[in-house]
This record gives sequence, C-alpha cells and structure tokens, in this order.
Amino acid sequence: VQQISGMLMELFQRARLEKPGQVDPRATEFTLSLLAAMYDRSGTGYIKTRSAAAALIALSGDTLLAKYRAFFQFYAVPDGKAALITRGALRSLLTDLNQIPAIVGESCTLSCVEIATHSCFHGVPNSAIVEEKFLSWLRSEPAVLLWLPTCYRLSATEMVSHQARCR
Repeated sequence: VQQISGMLMELFQRARLEKPGQVDPRATEFTLSLLAAMYDRSGTGYIKTRSAAAALIALSGDTLLAKYRAFFQFYAVPDGKAALITRGALRSLLTDLNQIPAIVGESCTLSCVEIATHSCFHGVPNSAIVEEKFLSWLRSEPAVLLWLPTCYRLSATEMVSHQARCR
C-alpha cells in the first residue's frame, strides 16, 4: 500500500502540473482508499500492483483500445518473440477488473469469469492467445466486462454539446 501510495502521489502531482486546478488535492487519498476497498478488504496493507494498475487503467480517461492493450501488456507473459495471455492470466485480469463493479454492489460470480474465459479461448487449441485474439474478444464486449465500454461511452459523451433545442 505504501508503494502504491507513492506512485499515486507522483501520478497526481504530474496531473496537477498538466491540468492546474483540475485535480483534487485529496485524489491520492481517495484513490488509495478505493483501491484498498477493492483489493485489501481484510486490511493486510498489501495490494497487488498489477491489480491496482488494472483498476487505474480501467478508470482512466483513455480510449477503450488503449485500455485493452494496456491490460494485455500487464497480464501477458513473454513467449519467445511474442507475448501471450494465458487462461490463468485472463482469469486474474477478469477477477481484478470485477472488483470495480463489486465495490458498488454489482458483483459477478466466479462462474461468470470462467464462462468469459471459456468464450475467449473457444476454438483455441493452445493454452495462451496472442494480443490480436485478446483484443478481438474484448471488442465483442463480453458480458462480464460490459460495464467497461458502457462507462467509457458515458464519459465520452460528457463533453458533447448539440446546438439543438429540445421541446
């Protein structure tokens, strides 16, 4: 938790420099509290860095494709010239990401993660997949992660303004 706190302080310090006045001074405290509520419910003082990174990526303002590529980068394992994501790594990613809706009472069961993992690897003879297969599966908007593109679309439309009057 201490290491993540330091990283968050640095992250929000940079954000304050880039966007003066737009970053709450308590952003580090709030974010760390959210991460602890999601990944350290028993209060051990330990949060997996990869889990925290997945949450920060998911909650970032980046594009969906950039988020999906970052997930792959954090959870894939090197295999010679290419990186691959294994079934176990995909299960970990989905479990980590599902802590986000779970914090607001929208939890998914373990069977949801298994069904999603099976659907991603459907027709794949290997125990791991390449990035393109992973991205293709995520673009199909699997039910277990439907909240992610929905939240992205909602945030993307916040700044849209139309010059039409409604009656």
